Amino acid sequence: MTAERPPSHSRRTVLRAGAVTGLGLAGAHLAAPGAAAAAASGSGGGYLVGRGISDATGEVAEVGMMGYGRFDQQAAGLHTRLRARAFVVAEQTSGRRVLLIVADSPMIFESVHRAVLRRLRQAYGDTYTEQNVLITATHTHAGPGGYSHHLLYNTTTFGFHKATFEAVADGLFEAARNAHEDLAPSELLLSHGTLTGVSANRSRTAFDRNPKEDRDHFPDGVDTLTTLLRVEREGRTVGAVNWFPVHGTSMSGDNRLISADNKGYAAYHWEREVHGVDYLADGAPEFVSAFAQTNSGDMSPNLDLVPPTTPADFEATRTSGLRQYEAAAAQADTPGTRLSGPVDSRLVYIDLSDVTVRPEFTGDGKTHRTSKPCVGASMAAGSLEDGPAFPGFDEGDNPFWDAISNSVIYTVSPELKQAQAPKDVFVPIGEMNRIYPWVQERVPVMLVRIGGLYLIGIPGEVTVCAGLRLRRTVAGIVGADLDDVLVAGYSNSYFHYVTTPEEYDAQQYEGGSTLFGRWQLPALQQTASELAVSLRDGTDLPLGPEPPDLTGKALTLQPGVVLDAPPLFRKFGDVLVPPRENYRTGERVEVVFAGAHPGNDLHRGDTYLRIERRDSGGAWRTVADDGDWSTRFHWARDGIAASKVTITWDIPQGTPSGTYRVVYHGDAKSLGGKISSIEGVSTAFQVR
Repeated sequence: MTAERPPSHSRRTVLRAGAVTGLGLAGAHLAAPGAAAAAASGSGGGYLVGRGISDATGEVAEVGMMGYGRFDQQAAGLHTRLRARAFVVAEQTSGRRVLLIVADSPMIFESVHRAVLRRLRQAYGDTYTEQNVLITATHTHAGPGGYSHHLLYNTTTFGFHKATFEAVADGLFEAARNAHEDLAPSELLLSHGTLTGVSANRSRTAFDRNPKEDRDHFPDGVDTLTTLLRVEREGRTVGAVNWFPVHGTSMSGDNRLISADNKGYAAYHWEREVHGVDYLADGAPEFVSAFAQTNSGDMSPNLDLVPPTTPADFEATRTSGLRQYEAAAAQADTPGTRLSGPVDSRLVYIDLSDVTVRPEFTGDGKTHRTSKPCVGASMAAGSLEDGPAFPGFDEGDNPFWDAISNSVIYTVSPELKQAQAPKDVFVPIGEMNRIYPWVQERVPVMLVRIGGLYLIGIPGEVTVCAGLRLRRTVAGIVGADLDDVLVAGYSNSYFHYVTTPEEYDAQQYEGGSTLFGRWQLPALQQTASELAVSLRDGTDLPLGPEPPDLTGKALTLQPGVVLDAPPLFRKFGDVLVPPRENYRTGERVEVVFAGAHPGNDLHRGDTYLRIERRDSGGAWRTVADDGDWSTRFHWARDGIAASKVTITWDIPQGTPSGTYRVVYHGDAKSLGGKISSIEGVSTAFQVR
């Protein structure tokens, strides 16, 4: 059923509420709460908690999409907006706090980490610093790229895109600001469950090389742990953060619409379709839910291990997100464990290209070293189960490319070759860093405590067994249950993958993407150990070697919009293809407008479209916008300067009968550079 709002002339008018879909748990099996949890009652809990949401979408047209590494995947519209969700947790007595930001984003690069911290410092002084801010990405593969300061990640986007960078940084900061302003006495409850049938191990060949004690922890090669931290005020759930490991690759590499993928849909469904959250309304929303990643490096949502195709990937995305929501919502109905105790955190930087790893972490009783980062030939192949990258490469051995690269293109030193063995070094990218910053070598590692919950912030894609070893390392030091220690992958920066040394030897895609060699995971375990000891004992750690500030140094190769012009004999906003006169629920409405390039104004916190229904008094009320699952916004160039904008609306079941129309909002750029708002309104049509 579609809900309505009072009439408004503002483009910020959006859908206020949607239908509550009746859903079963379907595959989620909840852990039984303990006696202490069941007996917990009362108010208080010693915490102030704040929640916030903001739009962090970026460009939606003529920008390379991030994740699959494909030059041909250039954005051509919008399916769902990308949002940042933030939670501040503070002890009422000591005032110590942590800030968690979960962003519908492919990765969190150092560029964004630094920019958000800078904005927080300007607004709040030393209240939020690198020591207590954890920023993590959901890892959607359908987001815009071009917002890193390191060249490797901007190759498929033709350089740095300032508009997207600013949208991401501003969106994350605004979510944090909203959470800060929402601080109020709250209780935190933690629960765990089991969720199956949502993920598959896409690198079983590598996984099976691990010791039996690791493999036995994941009988099917899959991490099924789903964890929920929920926020309650006066007995009512007002927020939730879910952690579950599965890749954001439900949307395929052939898709051209910006989308938040499966985790974005899970959050959207719980917030908007269940709770009726109005994303564009002023003030704190009634409910905020974030679906965050853990150790999802080898966890694919494609259960048949076959890359998805478009348009079937839209339904696959919804199904995966719905299953994650169902598991989280079921946990929200259980007593859970009421958290108490300190809020604390530590962050250090390490030069991952030059770490001496002590014998207690290497596993063979010897001291080893990490090395300068190198791209393996199997990394160039991409994950064949989720979406291949460059042709001519394969997972596993690539002896041809190894021979060609090592004899024709460059020569790998014996020391580097040994340090990276058995990797077929395709690109010694650490050597290229000497000329221009391609990848980050000085990286942040973080440990956050919220009562009995511990989050290990790793700036990479951690496999389930690598994550298990990190979790065991921390749990053993702080004395926590293993399930209460989670890897927060994709956090604060990005350095590709983390595999176990045994998985690394297989040189599947994940091993080829473990840049710093076979001993990278033991180096991170060693660092996590130091963080855990410091957190347990209440001691300080030196910050370590901070990465250089690359602000203003990134290359921009793609020109911006020069001019918009309507098609010949048309004006901006004209309806080129009108809707039919009549539709039934379940059918698709499609309208084509004479539009303009959407890069002229990203409409962040706004909308490019509205679906409106006429009420009994003749006023038009908004029932959907460009943030809704039911709408799609397609952009296409028409000639040199003209644009065609196609808006579709899949009429949801339960939509009230009545008179509807489609409204387009755009912005056109003149030859002199002036940008002016434009609008198009379709003819009315009936929904029966």
